[in-house]
Amino acid sequence: MSIIKNVLICGIGAIGSIYADKIKSYDNDSLRVLVDKERLDRYLLNPTVFNGRVLNFNYVLPDDKTFRADLIIIATKFDGLNEALENIANFVKDDTIILSLLNGVTSEWLIAEKYGREKLLYSYFIGHSAIREGRNIIHDDVNTIVYGSANSDDIKNVERLKEYFERVGINYSIPEDILHSLWLKFMLNVAANQTTAILGLTFGELLENSKAMEFVRNVLKEVQAIAKAEGIKNTDIMIDETVANLQRMIPEGKTSMLQDVEAGRKTEVDMFAGTVISLGMKLGIQTPYNKVLKELIEIIYEKQQLEKKKLFAAF
Repeated sequence: MSIIKNVLICGIGAIGSIYADKIKSYDNDSLRVLVDKERLDRYLLNPTVFNGRVLNFNYVLPDDKTFRADLIIIATKFDGLNEALENIANFVKDDTIILSLLNGVTSEWLIAEKYGREKLLYSYFIGHSAIREGRNIIHDDVNTIVYGSANSDDIKNVERLKEYFERVGINYSIPEDILHSLWLKFMLNVAANQTTAILGLTFGELLENSKAMEFVRNVLKEVQAIAKAEGIKNTDIMIDETVANLQRMIPEGKTSMLQDVEAGRKTEVDMFAGTVISLGMKLGIQTPYNKVLKELIEIIYEKQQLEKKKLFAAF
């Protein structure tokens, strides 16, 4: 079994920075951070500051042919995924493992389609939300990469990654049913991220508001119906599991989508409500709550863009 040494990270935002920092501390020479030319110039001028420490990485451009990765971690936003899949091409070799830490359930489908299912392990990040303001990121180091495979043929890659994570000191979990776990995380994102983004609620405020939680449960029912139609096992317990996971969050914590809305950034609504609506149409399942969520979040974003234009026009 070949060990993992060389690692490529694509995306050093709130989640990517956590693992770029850990791997850099373990073996800086084996880590590359993939950027385009525009980001390279910007990051060199204004580097990431993680928990008060300036992080200077070994950056690499997409056309580089001197580095081949044993492990590629994709931690971009959803709207950067297609670009990331194009940009990692020079770094993929026969036994490369590709992990996607994006929210949602669709990134793995796109990776498998482009690079082959045998290079893919299902994965997601779970932990306390990082707080990001520009290039400054604060995180309390409560984080875990949950990963696994739905195919027994991938056991060698599961073990390779386990050995690497233990060597580097990265928290991980390998559930018995990774697809159930992946959809459970998706349900949490769809219901909590979008609802809090619109209402401006922390996790604690959401849980204390009975009407908001009633709304959340109706959103969850739509995702539950789609998960069942997609063949996910044990869907009958997924709503209670999701609420239990929500109750474990820091009460004053904010979802990543609420942080995006507050900062006027484009959200991942297409990956959440957009995916639910699309799958619902394909499967003949009604998704009215997600349609409302998607429209409201898009209205908020358009309002913010119009306000920015007016502000710039005033100068």
